[in-house]
Amino acid sequence: MTKKERYEKILDWFATHVPEAETELLYDNAFQLLVAVILSAQCTDKRVNATTPFIFEKYPDVVALSKASFDDLFSIIKSISYPNNKTKHLIGMASMLLEKFNGAVPHTVGELIQLPGVGRKTANVITSVIDQQPNMAVDTHVFRVSARLGLTTNAKTPLQTELQLIKHIPKEKVHIAHHWLILHGRYTCLARSPKCAECKIKMYCKYAEKLSAK
Repeated sequence: MTKKERYEKILDWFATHVPEAETELLYDNAFQLLVAVILSAQCTDKRVNATTPFIFEKYPDVVALSKASFDDLFSIIKSISYPNNKTKHLIGMASMLLEKFNGAVPHTVGELIQLPGVGRKTANVITSVIDQQPNMAVDTHVFRVSARLGLTTNAKTPLQTELQLIKHIPKEKVHIAHHWLILHGRYTCLARSPKCAECKIKMYCKYAEKLSAK
């Protein structure tokens, strides 16, 4: 099977069986999504979703969050991973949105990565979810699943994975392919014990191919 065929078969399967994949983070607008994605770094979406309602109740907008005291915000997000850094990032992010972007969340990767706590992955998430831009956010799930399936070859970094994926995935499918790969990694292609026996795309997977050859 060629790489082109592998991409086509895997993407076709997802398009047929998981046509409406989306982020599992809960949000009502771009500001809330940005807060949630910053918090989600090395933390589960479930934990983030349990925390953000308390944040948005107390700090419903950019202005309110920019005026948050460190101790008050920290007390709300202390169950999230790296709460010290993320508290600083959230307050700093809100302040920069007011100072540099008139209080609005920018919609380009280049602008977003200027914000505290926002790296390339976070910026790719925001732009692909809000505007369906063809940007591929590579987290641990996307990195692992892409390699196992054989969609990427010898990718050593998230950026290498990102560049290989967007080279082969049609532009109009990049934003949803991000969710397909994440969800597959979260519920089927687990890091330690992948559920190959129940995987519906194992016939296209290089990792499964190697297992069956043993």
